[in-house]
Amino acid sequence: MSTSDRVRAILGGTVAAYRSDPAYQQRADVHHELDWIGRRLNQPIRIALAGTLKAGKSTLVNALVGEDIAPTDATEATRIVTWFRHGPTPKVTANHRGGRRTNVPIAREAWDPAKHRGLTFDFATVDPGDVVDLDVEWPAAELIDATIIDTPGTSSLNRDVSERTLRLLVPEDGVPRVDAVVFLLRTLNAADIALLKQIGTLVGGSSGALGVIGVASRADEIGAGRIDAMLSAKDVATRFTAEMDKTGICQAVVPVSGLLALTARTLRQSEFVALEKLAAVDAAELTKAMLSVDRFVRADLDLPVDAPTRAALLERFGMFGIRISIAVLRAGIGDSVALADELLERSGLIALRDVIDQQFAQRSDLLKAHTALVSLRRFVEAHPIYATPYILADIDPLLADTHAFEELRLLSALRSRETTLNPDEMASLRRIIGGSGTDAASRLGLGPDTPYDGPRAAFAAAQRWRRRADHPLNDPFTTRACRAAVRSAEALVADYSARNR
Repeated sequence: MSTSDRVRAILGGTVAAYRSDPAYQQRADVHHELDWIGRRLNQPIRIALAGTLKAGKSTLVNALVGEDIAPTDATEATRIVTWFRHGPTPKVTANHRGGRRTNVPIAREAWDPAKHRGLTFDFATVDPGDVVDLDVEWPAAELIDATIIDTPGTSSLNRDVSERTLRLLVPEDGVPRVDAVVFLLRTLNAADIALLKQIGTLVGGSSGALGVIGVASRADEIGAGRIDAMLSAKDVATRFTAEMDKTGICQAVVPVSGLLALTARTLRQSEFVALEKLAAVDAAELTKAMLSVDRFVRADLDLPVDAPTRAALLERFGMFGIRISIAVLRAGIGDSVALADELLERSGLIALRDVIDQQFAQRSDLLKAHTALVSLRRFVEAHPIYATPYILADIDPLLADTHAFEELRLLSALRSRETTLNPDEMASLRRIIGGSGTDAASRLGLGPDTPYDGPRAAFAAAQRWRRRADHPLNDPFTTRACRAAVRSAEALVADYSARNR
């Protein structure tokens, strides 16, 4: 029986217990909350994007979805928690205090160099102060398997705006509202670390974070728009990772230029043509024209692209994006599709999506099951009945002993805990417990040219880690990690045996 099936069984027994208890038989609110916990198991994983003010959360939402659907200018919408879900047609609904719901009109602004181009939500008939959050339904393929939540900046001068995010990520009742968190960082200060610890404890429980990853956001600006900006951003991300490794807060920090990623995913042919013209300009002359943003958009520059178009390119690409586009065009990129692919790779978005896939998507059922267990535990503690001790007796061992939960906790803890493993052993351990993917080939490091087949490799891995777990010089944590590797390998052996019956 899978972890999700066991959680559903526990939930079904809990529902039956409350329906038979005289004190709760007529409590519609209690039954509604239990139904809500159950529905969450069948819904897409909920991933929240959080961070300080102007960290680039809305731009990254747009880049992940591949469409300009999250307003990024300083409007009411950016100060409200917004849920982006898959739906057959575009629709925005405001959820008001007290449970009332109203539709919010959607408008797409015409381009203006002084403004952001994209969607805006019309609040003419809605009081933003009365809105708890917004539900945006959009027919994007990226939203089929994941609901993305855009949150206001946690360092906003408006206390209510910051508290909207805190109520979502670290609610007072301790019931998780999300399954995983992508935390955007421009700096790393004590307030960020403290908030990340709170989020990690809530999302992962008392044993630490199960679903938290970091992003060094607006990475192109870290290097002041230079062509080597992403290299500087990688250095910053490495430093962030090293600092957070000491706390075991999250499993990775990835540098991403959200603006470049969004532009790559929505690149227009007219923009490609304009960039081609700029790439054909003498290198020394163009370098002089691009010494600063103000100089680049001057009308008196003798360039084959007019000033308004240059301003539009700057709005969409940023100076880093224009410089890198010109560089790759001069290197031989010949069409807009190839340019878009190159920019997407250089933006860091592909690396981020790989991490999200490995840490979140491949474990979505597990993360949702964990959220359901934590929520159910909080619920039965808040509404005690005769069966509460028995329900907790089912929940607590599952939270503590489920091996998949242990794998995720170890992936985080291995970054901050000393072990007696050498670098090769550490890489192999991370791989076998799912650090490179949860499928058998990824866990075993099997490639097309690997000489060993799956069953034999799994059996060899189980034997290797069993011997390593019994090493007399192991410290307790190393022994724990090696025994987890044994269980992971043995699960692969059992799975291969079941397939061959």
